Amino acid sequence: MVELDSLLHSGYHNPVLRPLQVERTLTRSSLMYPIFITDEKDSLIPIPSMPNQHRIGINRLEEVIAPLVAKGLKAVMLFGVPNDSVKDAFGTAADDPEGPVIMAVKLLKTKFPALLVSCDVCLCEYTSHGHCGHLNADNTIDNDASVRRLAEVAVNYAKAGADNVAPSDMMDGRMRAIKQGLHDAGLSHRVSLMAYSAKYASALYGPFRDAACSGAKFGDRAAYQLPPGSRGLARRAIQRDVREGADIIMVKPATFYMDIIRDAKELAPDHPIAAYQVSGEYAMLHHAAAAGVFELKTAVLENIVSLQRAGCSLILTYFTPELLDWIE
Repeated sequence: MVELDSLLHSGYHNPVLRPLQVERTLTRSSLMYPIFITDEKDSLIPIPSMPNQHRIGINRLEEVIAPLVAKGLKAVMLFGVPNDSVKDAFGTAADDPEGPVIMAVKLLKTKFPALLVSCDVCLCEYTSHGHCGHLNADNTIDNDASVRRLAEVAVNYAKAGADNVAPSDMMDGRMRAIKQGLHDAGLSHRVSLMAYSAKYASALYGPFRDAACSGAKFGDRAAYQLPPGSRGLARRAIQRDVREGADIIMVKPATFYMDIIRDAKELAPDHPIAAYQVSGEYAMLHHAAAAGVFELKTAVLENIVSLQRAGCSLILTYFTPELLDWIE
């Protein structure tokens, strides 16, 4: 006979009771949609490795975003995809006023003023070598020069109207430099700072690098992104970014790193925790569903609520358009 203190089914037998057992309810405000902005202004270019995703030209952006806003889209993350001809060793084009990101910020804030517009801050899309910062003569990262440049870019995105800036470069000390730059520009009161605190050197970024044309031309990013098996480094990075002024802490990728998401929530209990369900995770779910492994909607929803259970309050996902329809 089952002991009385072992009985659990009664607490969730009735469907009305089941939501009471959920730590967080998935809402449209829980989602941020990452989008790729190309400098080919009239283009809408499919990304072969990411089903249903496109590089979007500035003249096509409103038609893509307007239906999603009508369905309840609250936030986007912008990634610029410039032409190779503008790339140089220093990422000079990252904050070009006529470049894809700044033009997209201005358009989105004009057409959809209530939409939260976040800008990824990195140099890899804009450097000729494909690395996330400036390089020394021996091709190692020049951290201090990189941080100075990243802070300039972040401030210029904020001046253009961005509501949030999110450095993904993994340079040491960049959060404090950006926070100081925003403060000096008189913008720290209105522009939030989301730290890619625990960003791992993952195999899951391949489709993104295709989409953003941002692969490294030599070497890899293992000297500045975290080793996949590390936990202590992630904990130290999270605590550092909290000290340096981050408003939101992010873990990337998401599904393989739920232990780190839980660590982030415990280390920064008073901060929102974000997770980025990256391009490889997105592609895996699509391909598995296409192969009949599971039904896509069911699997995606389970994945998303699992991230919330681990501690996330914000999820960056390419499934945002579908989730806007799926969320009841």
